[in-house]
Amino acid sequence: MGRPTDPSSTPAPVGTTAEPGLIPDLIARIPWPRWALITVAAAAGVLIVSCLLCVCCCCRRHGRKKPRDKVAVGLGSARSSTTTHLIRVGLKQAVDLRARGPGDTADPYACVSLSTQPGHRHETKAHRGTLNPVFDETCCFRIPPAELPQTTLQVRLLDSRCFSQHEPLGELSLPLGAIDLRHVLELWHQLGPPGTTKAEQTGELCFSLQYVPGSGRLTVVVLEARGLSPGLAEPYVKVQLMLNQRKWKRRKTSARKSTATPYFNEAFTFLVPFSQIQSVDLVLAVWARGLRLRNAPVGKVVLGARASGQPLQHWADMLAHARRPVTQWHRLQPPRDVDQALALQPRLHLPLPGS
Repeated sequence: MGRPTDPSSTPAPVGTTAEPGLIPDLIARIPWPRWALITVAAAAGVLIVSCLLCVCCCCRRHGRKKPRDKVAVGLGSARSSTTTHLIRVGLKQAVDLRARGPGDTADPYACVSLSTQPGHRHETKAHRGTLNPVFDETCCFRIPPAELPQTTLQVRLLDSRCFSQHEPLGELSLPLGAIDLRHVLELWHQLGPPGTTKAEQTGELCFSLQYVPGSGRLTVVVLEARGLSPGLAEPYVKVQLMLNQRKWKRRKTSARKSTATPYFNEAFTFLVPFSQIQSVDLVLAVWARGLRLRNAPVGKVVLGARASGQPLQHWADMLAHARRPVTQWHRLQPPRDVDQALALQPRLHLPLPGS
């Protein structure tokens, strides 16, 4: 009753369970053409190799130690003339910053300046919701060779706040006289605690921006100022629009008496066509009567496509959130620095009758 054995077949060795023709039989049973089987096998091999490479890269990345609370700064020098050195400062990134406000995150930005040029500084763009910002920004300073040994590079990292004072995250001071600037250097530096470098005594101005592209209405609401010098009398704010580096439209608030923290809450509307919004500069200047009993600018803020740092970010947020007011505090810049950046000629102070 049993099935007759094939005399030509060879019995399997004792102690083995695998059949010699198992894999060819399985392949023969798959109803796919041979080229499809080869394609699937090649794709599976590529996928396995890719997974192995990703695992190796992740292991190496996690195994590498990152410096904590540090910033990467690149320095280089080029002699642009016989009287000045051109110093290029590149901010790469910062890692493991410590959030000092509520929550475990921050909106950090960096402010770069030189000790011999307190009015000239560069602010990077603010990076939202991170303690490991990647800046990748470069700024330049011109320094006379005689001042180079006494010059210190100052880098301050701050947490950008919309409705309160910006919180310092850390500071760095690098004496340029002790660095060989003939070669490009890229190094990690440990940040010091906030307050180790002297902060500039400048005031701040709070205002909101709103732009409606359909009607071309640009609304500026001047809210308040703080940190002004107590010796200033009757501060007020001038709001000026420039088109193609020329003065275009101007408004001003009413003056506030006997206060270093004036509250204005005054709105101004300008008609700016959408085709010209990228060609205008918005300048807000705080004016006051000083000790010489004449009105003079205390500080200025410039916004627009030619701005940098936080003012540029505020302008970009206004364009990105059309029809919605965007409010921020801004630190006042020295008037002469803003005028030079905008190529404005300062007014001549002519002698008054009887002086």
